[in-house]
Amino acid sequence: MLDDLGVLDATAQAELVRAGQISPVEMMEAAIVRIEKLNPELNALVHPMFDTALDAARSSNLPEGPFRGVPMLLKDLTCHSAGDPFHEGMRFLKDLHWVEREDTYLAAKFRAAGFVFVGKANCSELGILPTAESEAYGPAHNPWNTRHSTGGSSGGSAAAVASGMVPVAHANDGGGSIRIPASECGLFGLKPSRGRTSLGPEFGDVMAGLVCEHVLTSSVRDSAAILDAVAGYMPGDPYVAPPPSRAFASEVGADPGRLRIGVLTEAPGGTADVHPDCLAAVEDATELLESLGHVVETSSPPGLGDPEYIGQFLTVWAGGVAWELDFWGRKTGTQVRQEDVEPLTWALAEMGRSYSAAQFLQALEWLQRGTRTFADWLAGGFDLLLSPTIAEPPPPLGEFEQPPDNPLQAIFRAATIVPFTPLFNANGRPAVSLPLSWNDQGLPIGVQLAADYGREDVLIRISSQLEQARPWKDRLPPVHA
Repeated sequence: MLDDLGVLDATAQAELVRAGQISPVEMMEAAIVRIEKLNPELNALVHPMFDTALDAARSSNLPEGPFRGVPMLLKDLTCHSAGDPFHEGMRFLKDLHWVEREDTYLAAKFRAAGFVFVGKANCSELGILPTAESEAYGPAHNPWNTRHSTGGSSGGSAAAVASGMVPVAHANDGGGSIRIPASECGLFGLKPSRGRTSLGPEFGDVMAGLVCEHVLTSSVRDSAAILDAVAGYMPGDPYVAPPPSRAFASEVGADPGRLRIGVLTEAPGGTADVHPDCLAAVEDATELLESLGHVVETSSPPGLGDPEYIGQFLTVWAGGVAWELDFWGRKTGTQVRQEDVEPLTWALAEMGRSYSAAQFLQALEWLQRGTRTFADWLAGGFDLLLSPTIAEPPPPLGEFEQPPDNPLQAIFRAATIVPFTPLFNANGRPAVSLPLSWNDQGLPIGVQLAADYGREDVLIRISSQLEQARPWKDRLPPVHA
């Protein structure tokens, strides 16, 4: 049984604990064995927390939640846990040996669900780049091909779940950081609606609502059940997504009905030529959806080709990076200097500082106008929008170089890979990446589906239907437990 745990999702592992077939301590010991075997090759974990995990598993106070005793990772960004290292991919915080004193609301909800934190996952510095290759901790490696990126910024989380180290890992998403690594590592990644999960108690929102929290999983049912455990308003939240009509887990296996689905294959903002492998994945998904009775049309909200989209999004993003450096300076009592961070981080912060408050608000106005355009398109009778998740197969490691004389090179390279995902951070709508295709090199190629605000239920129903029609659970990467 212990040898089989690496291929079981979190729901199945929790069922073994409830049935008394395995104890939480045995579950944790087996996870530690898997991590110690694979992490030297993948560098998915940057802070192992084995002793505290075993203590929690042995404790009589381990909560009787739906995932009691199941090991998980926290991404080392935004969501922190009491008494544990928290460095956000920054050499600045690593050198300070920074440790957080309290759980975020989300971490506390994970604990209440019964999860046990076994470590912190690798990510890019401050989650800026769509890879996990920070100067502070080095690159995470893709278990499908270790010379390639995991995607990011939740790359360590994705590598750990895809390789079977743990069945689930926390992730967050400010421009695609749940969906990008899901696509590149062959996982299911749901970015919830804005306000579905709390960022408190420290933050009301992050980057004017771009950032949201959830997990990376191997199954749709895990993602849905975990969303039930962590969603909902917390004191002081500035907004909250509309409550679902029933539990998200109830949507798994439910009939999605006959949906009308638009297709977008041209990169928003005109920043990329979409790779034939990614176009083929969308074509394949279209045929699969039509075979299930859905209507799929080449249609998308107007205005997505406007090149101004990238500039307006970058204005908000750069302003957010400037705020993050100032935040950490205030919190640690130590000013963040240029030499403390990567060249791109400093360049974006300087860009953000150059904007006026009026320019920042103008960017928000522009993005919100696009949100209403999207709403009008949905009101015309569409239920979902299908697109590539990213515009290329998983790139080789080292694609995001930051030369000191041109540090923004990395962010412009990123724009050519991930033009599709930021749309749904800007408009707050839920979106998923589904692992339905692999290319001839054996690399995963995800497709993205997006729904109207608050309609994770629609995404879970259609994702579950696709998972049943094209199961992916038995596709394991070469590097696997």
